[in-house]
Amino acid sequence: MRADLDDLDRRIVERLQADGRVSYRALGAEIGLSANATADRVRSLVRRGVIARFTAVLGPAADSRPLEAFIDLRLRSNADRDRFESELTRQPAIAQAVHLTGAFDYQLHLRCSNAEEIDATIATLKNAGLVTETRTRVVLRRVL
Repeated sequence: MRADLDDLDRRIVERLQADGRVSYRALGAEIGLSANATADRVRSLVRRGVIARFTAVLGPAADSRPLEAFIDLRLRSNADRDRFESELTRQPAIAQAVHLTGAFDYQLHLRCSNAEEIDATIATLKNAGLVTETRTRVVLRRVL
């Protein structure tokens, strides 16, 4: 965490990461501030860019795509990265994609309704002629 945050800011950020819906009153009681002072602190953290956004993370039960997989993939040496990344945006199963260092170029997080959808997504990316190798892992259960 950034060094220019004081102890109260750090505690606020840690608590909001654990529960972004905690009330200002409850959060303030935990850190020793009034609800109004806590709200001011949170607004300051947002304004300063420490907190980028508040979001809801859906569990698999809320999704019609309960099967998750992670795919590491390597692009062909002559592949057009912009074209590849554009192709990723057209794949509905891809929940997240990151460009990495190491043996593989990208890691994709897929949320699918079944194994066939994982297979179809991989086939589509390979058939575009941009991907040379993939390694797929299916999520058995979430721990955290």
